[in-house]
Amino acid sequence: MSEPVKANANANVDQKILQYEHFINEVLKRDLQRVFEQRDSVYEKISQYLQLKNTIQTLQESGSQQLKTEVDLGCNFYVQAEVEDSSRIYVAVGYGFFLEMTHDEALRFIEKKTSQLTAFTEQLTKDSAKIKANIRMVLEGLRELQGLADLPESRRGDIF
Repeated sequence: MSEPVKANANANVDQKILQYEHFINEVLKRDLQRVFEQRDSVYEKISQYLQLKNTIQTLQESGSQQLKTEVDLGCNFYVQAEVEDSSRIYVAVGYGFFLEMTHDEALRFIEKKTSQLTAFTEQLTKDSAKIKANIRMVLEGLRELQGLADLPESRRGDIF
């Protein structure tokens, strides 16, 4: 092969390598980060529902209808509040809507909602695994384009 043709082929390979690196850094890693953030947000919602479940169970065990608590008025400014009848509570059901429920209704709702959210987190975990596999595949392609030796299994680590 002549020298100019070889230089042109190397330039094309270098251009492809840059495109793949850009794809990994600007698309795949950003998508992976977005999935992780979304999954963390769902875990936070699950945590809030489980905290509410524990509070309801504590109210049921105490048998008292009266409740003293602190209410956040915003900007971490709390005031003391006293609830005369805590037999019915308002539960956030989504999209900014709240429903008044008895303790038993709220517990049933929380069970359904947390199982739904848990299924969603499992799907997000599968999505993150697919993105990680795509990153690994593109990295292997880069390795082949650059003519690098394959890493031994013991040196391969988790991508994130």
